[in-house]
Amino acid sequence: MDPLAGASVQRRLVVVGRVQGVGFRWFARQAAHGLGLAGWVRNMPDGTVVCEVAGPPDVVERFAAELRAGPPAAQVLEVRVGRRADDAPLPAPFSVVR
Repeated sequence: MDPLAGASVQRRLVVVGRVQGVGFRWFARQAAHGLGLAGWVRNMPDGTVVCEVAGPPDVVERFAAELRAGPPAAQVLEVRVGRRADDAPLPAPFSVVR
């Protein structure tokens, strides 16, 4: 079954905490691949990590929960979930953007 077959939401997730230099982007990529989500992840100059993701609502929520747990070296303080600024298609498979 293709999880994107019923894709109905696109979200922007901003991860706050000690999330850079700890393998967080690669962790997010693996989690998204495992869930079959489209999108991307990027480090931001302010020290946060941003993901834009598309998929079924329940799968996107599972992804957000995985981000809240993070990889072992990370300390996630908050994951802010909001709408994307635009409706442009997201890359599939999910990728790391530099």
